[in-house]
Amino acid sequence: MESIKDLFMHELKDIYHAEQQLVDALPKINEKISSSELRSTIEMHLEQTKDQVKRVERVFDQLSESPTAERCQAMEGLLEEANEIMRQDISSEVMDAALIAGQQKIEHYEIASYGTLVTWAEEMQNKEIADILKETLQEEKQADEKLSQVAVQSANERAMK
Repeated sequence: MESIKDLFMHELKDIYHAEQQLVDALPKINEKISSSELRSTIEMHLEQTKDQVKRVERVFDQLSESPTAERCQAMEGLLEEANEIMRQDISSEVMDAALIAGQQKIEHYEIASYGTLVTWAEEMQNKEIADILKETLQEEKQADEKLSQVAVQSANERAMK
């Protein structure tokens, strides 16, 4: 890699794989959730994630590149942590709180990735791509805020009992 554009392409391929992994993982995670509010939050984020995959594909298109994924080891690790939690024999209330924590780790990874991509797109003076990626960055921040809300307003309290 010799330029910001090279780094940008590497990160774009990485987040493309990360989003694809999430599309597969979120329905499995949702099966372990007992709270209807949390379940609907995850379902909504799954639909957003599918749209985010399409947005990343639009960015590839804008760059006249074929959408290709590079293995995202970070997301693999975060999802493996979620799988380990889901294999535990713990109460449904504690499971919900643990899965929120895991989802927030994922959101923070995505926020960092998209924030970097937006910055690099702006530095490459590609406003259209930056705007596409900003839309996803905002959704990731909102998902993190919603997860915090669910945790504070219900899940953590239920897990305390």
